[in-house]
Amino acid sequence: MDSSIVMDIAIESLVVTIKVALPVLAGALSAGVVVGVLQAATSIQEMTLSFIPKLAVMAIMLALFGEWQLNVLMEFFDAIFERVRNLEA
Repeated sequence: MDSSIVMDIAIESLVVTIKVALPVLAGALSAGVVVGVLQAATSIQEMTLSFIPKLAVMAIMLALFGEWQLNVLMEFFDAIFERVRNLEA
């Protein structure tokens, strides 16, 4: 196995990881910012207050994007298994 093949697989795996994680992380980030702004506006400084909205948004994002995320991962694994199958001993 050539080092360029390994680097291609590594880069592709990082891209797939970013694509799969981005919707959930973006939802959690936006929920955290909104709750943080509301906490700053109302002077409520409870640290646990932002946990439930973030958890709810992450669950909603997984429900919305879960099928797409699984499809992206399955396509990646299929491509990896195809590369392994085509390797010469």
